[in-house]
Amino acid sequence: MAAIKLTKTVVDAIVLADRDVFVWDVELRGFGVRASRNGVKTFVAQYRAGGGRTGRSRRFTIGRFGPLTVDEARREAKVILGAVATGRDPSGERSALRREMKMTQLIDKYEEEGTGHLKPREKRQRLARLRHHVVVLLGSRQVGSVRVADIEKMMRDITNGKTRKDEKVGFRKRIIVRGGEGAAARAVRDLSAVFAFAVRLEAITANPCSPVKKPPVRRRKRFLTLEELKRLGAALQKLKAEGVNEKAINIALLWVLTGCRRNEIAELKWDDVDIVRACLRLHDSKTGESHRALSSPALAILQGIPRGSSPYVFPSERGESFYQGTKKVWPKLIKLAELPGVTPHTLRHTVGSWSVSTGETLAMTGALLGHSDPRSTSIYAHMQQHPAAAAADRVMAPIAAAIIQG
Repeated sequence: MAAIKLTKTVVDAIVLADRDVFVWDVELRGFGVRASRNGVKTFVAQYRAGGGRTGRSRRFTIGRFGPLTVDEARREAKVILGAVATGRDPSGERSALRREMKMTQLIDKYEEEGTGHLKPREKRQRLARLRHHVVVLLGSRQVGSVRVADIEKMMRDITNGKTRKDEKVGFRKRIIVRGGEGAAARAVRDLSAVFAFAVRLEAITANPCSPVKKPPVRRRKRFLTLEELKRLGAALQKLKAEGVNEKAINIALLWVLTGCRRNEIAELKWDDVDIVRACLRLHDSKTGESHRALSSPALAILQGIPRGSSPYVFPSERGESFYQGTKKVWPKLIKLAELPGVTPHTLRHTVGSWSVSTGETLAMTGALLGHSDPRSTSIYAHMQQHPAAAAADRVMAPIAAAIIQG
């Protein structure tokens, strides 16, 4: 594109294309703006390190348009290009400085600048894995010195439990870090995101995680049979008779009667419950906003819960958070039901398995579990007599008969 004096109006008017578009300033040679395919506009300074036509072409990223005005970027470009005139290489100097950065520092910078797209829970979990695994094993290494072999060794160490720990850090608070193949696979994926961020910073030129053969994450295929559901239901009734907090009982029942994820029920708020339309409107699920049809048994449980002043359906006994006592009740429950290894996610998988085995389509099963696009799911949720509600009753009827007794 021909050079033109860069102004806010000019930068605003740049038309995006299927590749990066550059517009160069007519007054300051080497100063320009790059518009990427995704709409991000970034100021740059282009020059040749060493001077003349034989010098190596370099591009220095100044900053994004928006936080940075055109005039501010032009002033910064003058400083950079002035340094080039004295024989310096600002881009090379910055890259060298970033390569000297330790992995611990890079992860701190990633937390500050590279996690804005993550949901709060996902951000906490990713940073915890990075600090409990990656920082422990690679934290003191310089960013530019980490190689494929180092990452593969890190995987082996995590798999073998080298980063495993169970540490008490306060009153009723522990840090439990587990190893294994699953933990290793997740750690490498998290580290790959950090290195991709480092590439964008121009701290490194390539992501060393890309060639690494990552261990497969083994997905649990366990689901409960009707006989096992009956045992689970009997165990729930026995615990209830023994005086176990009814919140824990109802949370477990809703896990198996809705197929929702663990915290989608534990952290459920009354604003997410639509009794009239028999659905949950989860505003911030793992996949974003999601609508889930409720079966009649699940709806009856929610209707039977008194609504207090807390926004949570299952408020904590103390404070203003949600009830978290299922962590203590669950081990007792599966031991009593003789179901070793069963987790709340097993119940979600049970609903999905029963849905498919009873003849429901994959699309309908996805609607029940919140797997499909939220916009498609919302079509079912907004209809009073929609197919998803009928499907929920068909799928949940045998499950409810097995687990709800008395």
